[in-house]
Amino acid sequence: MDPANATPPTGLVALVTGSSRRVGAAIARELAAAGLDVVIHHRDSAEEAQEVARDIQRLGRRTLVVQGDLTRPESVEALFRRIDENLGRLDVLVNSAAVFRRTPVDRLSEEDLSFHLDANLTAPYRCILQAIPRMRAGNGGSIVNLTDVAASRPFRNHVPYCVSKAGLEMLTRGLAKALAPSIRVNAVAPGTVLFRDDEPEAERRVVIARIPRGRIGTPEDVARAVRFLVLEAPHVTGAVLPVDGGRSLD
Repeated sequence: MDPANATPPTGLVALVTGSSRRVGAAIARELAAAGLDVVIHHRDSAEEAQEVARDIQRLGRRTLVVQGDLTRPESVEALFRRIDENLGRLDVLVNSAAVFRRTPVDRLSEEDLSFHLDANLTAPYRCILQAIPRMRAGNGGSIVNLTDVAASRPFRNHVPYCVSKAGLEMLTRGLAKALAPSIRVNAVAPGTVLFRDDEPEAERRVVIARIPRGRIGTPEDVARAVRFLVLEAPHVTGAVLPVDGGRSLD
């Protein structure tokens, strides 16, 4: 990341959950390059989080690394207190942290649903509740939730995950109406972004063949969409922006 290409500071502070690696890390770096100070959250990947922080500091931005289990209310409260103490404001919340576990129908359990709902729906809701008064104390704010094309196009072996992301999309739309006009709430719905290391080459080709753009997405594709919704779309709220290369058109 070249500091010479960074935008001048905006004075805004963003919290990106799950931002120590993969898509979350790309979002944190993108927002920092766009002029925001960034809070990097992780659950158990401190080394990777510090690496992202160093990249952001090289851009001349303020950054704060916070650890926390977002499925625990007391952990979320402590996280937001640290933001208050160290940065004094919050303007942007990106709910990127999520879990994704294969759940074949012949092995489904109640625990599968709780596991995905706790991390992918309740945890973002909990963070939003903490963010609302802080954003209202400033000049409003912007919330972006990361959903998934699976919220509307379910995966056979990931039903609880799909349910959790569908709930997050409705939370996005409902809160966009409830929190207007001062706080905007939108979502980005990625398609396939990165393959698993153990994904067979034949299966990769099948996935790519179904994407009109002819490739899977990258973390940077998602990060640029988040940046657009946060900084370049002031009259957009309640939107779910697919970033899937056209896959959801089928």
